[in-house]
Amino acid sequence: MGTSNVADVIVVGAGIIGAACAFRLSERGLSVVVIDAASAPATGSTGKSAAGVRVQFSSETNVRLSWESIQEYRAFPELYGEESEYRPQGYLFLVPEAGVAEHRGGMAVQQRVGAPVEEVSLVDAAAYVPFDPSGVALATYGPADGVIDPHRTTLAYLRMARAHGCTVMLDSEVVEAERSAAGTWRVTTPAQRFEAPHVINAAGAWSGEVGRRAGLKVPVEASLRMVFTTGPTFAGAVYPLTVDVGSGFYLRSEGDRVLMGRSNPDQVPGFVEGIDWAWLEPTLESGMARFPWLEHATLDRRASWWGYYEVTPDHHPILGRMPGADGWLNACGFSGHGVQQAAAVGRVIAEEVVDGRASSIDIDAFRYQRFLDATAGSRSRERHIV
Repeated sequence: MGTSNVADVIVVGAGIIGAACAFRLSERGLSVVVIDAASAPATGSTGKSAAGVRVQFSSETNVRLSWESIQEYRAFPELYGEESEYRPQGYLFLVPEAGVAEHRGGMAVQQRVGAPVEEVSLVDAAAYVPFDPSGVALATYGPADGVIDPHRTTLAYLRMARAHGCTVMLDSEVVEAERSAAGTWRVTTPAQRFEAPHVINAAGAWSGEVGRRAGLKVPVEASLRMVFTTGPTFAGAVYPLTVDVGSGFYLRSEGDRVLMGRSNPDQVPGFVEGIDWAWLEPTLESGMARFPWLEHATLDRRASWWGYYEVTPDHHPILGRMPGADGWLNACGFSGHGVQQAAAVGRVIAEEVVDGRASSIDIDAFRYQRFLDATAGSRSRERHIV
């Protein structure tokens, strides 16, 4: 194929995770090339997300990754002269009795980290968004939680990376990746070959396949997710991203519309394409049971969309170095949380490469090593609602 394009780091994936990694790595003086199979950045999970950012997790590592990221998104104009379009619209969780102890445990973790979250009365919760309180035993609200513009934020990270010398190659699917005798990774696309001591696997739902093409087992699968959109019938309403924990249904305002969805527990993993309209009815049934006013909404089918979550067995991401594959690092498997955590992930991955180990946040709980541990199956799973 001819001469390889040589760099210090190859980042596979031009979504928000790959873009944030590329920025932080190039900022620290490394030569970086980003490759992506798509013809434009942020067209995978990033561009199809519900765009929420929240600190309300039960795992301390998730809380820290999200809280550090939210603070960066909030300060984008001051830090970089760029916009993330961060809006502190809030996250409201409506929790049934069976989930109260676990949820309060998570809230204690969030508060210990310093992330703003509070328990609110059901009356105060209903002031954020009207709901039927039947079966709700607890409500918590994160005032710094909200939404960003994933496309704009991704493009900002890539612009800043390019300013530090990063190269972005689109329409460049990974065909093969192999470790050379010289200790570098050679990544082949249909048109070119790239060579670098380090590869960052940030390919989102395709991370498992990218790993396979390098001869590595990266336990990430695609899982279909859909966002249903109402017609423009809610002018003036600003609803936080509200999660009915008992059913898994969520909604939030977007302009004069409401976005909503619900994870299908029976969804078969894999690259299933298109909206499963059969799932609309059970989604609406759950939604209207908690939010009866949705009965008067119209559905805009053309404005609804589908995409993929990148899901791991325990619904936690895989971060850091790959055991037995020198120079290969994973930043994938976020199970619906990638947009929320990208800013902090870019920093810790750069630390892994440049300093040898992440230091700003302890990511040991999310390293690949946990899948080699015989007790991994007993680990807690994080909710991956939105």
